[in-house]
Amino acid sequence: MTNYNFPAIYLRAALGIGYVWLVADRIGLLGAYGQPHISWGDWEHFMVLSRDTMSFLPPALVTPLAIIASVAEGVFGIMLLLGLFTRLAAYGSGLLTLAFAISMTISRGFDSPIGYSVFTVSAASFLLACVPTYKWSIDALIAKRS
Repeated sequence: MTNYNFPAIYLRAALGIGYVWLVADRIGLLGAYGQPHISWGDWEHFMVLSRDTMSFLPPALVTPLAIIASVAEGVFGIMLLLGLFTRLAAYGSGLLTLAFAISMTISRGFDSPIGYSVFTVSAASFLLACVPTYKWSIDALIAKRS
């Protein structure tokens, strides 16, 4: 396939929505914990997962790393949706989800990141970074004006 425009926009949208959705869930924007289709519903329930996932790290690092990861996911998600610095967002989100997959593997075993498709999301982000141009993006508008 030489026309990668639709797959690239689809991948940008899927990844971007996924990252923004997860952040919205963990800060309670999608509903309360225990409601249908809500994983965390608030920061404290998210931190339970974070402490488990990063159990091999000193406890003092868990909250700062959870905050950094959440901000990064939100920023990368918005960048991907807008198509703004798409390559940077794709590489950044790929590294972030790879770190998450490795943490899950260390803490819970290899089946956990496989079952949640975390390696797949990371690989998809890296693949998106390899797309030569991003049609229907702010990046394309900037390139056109240059």
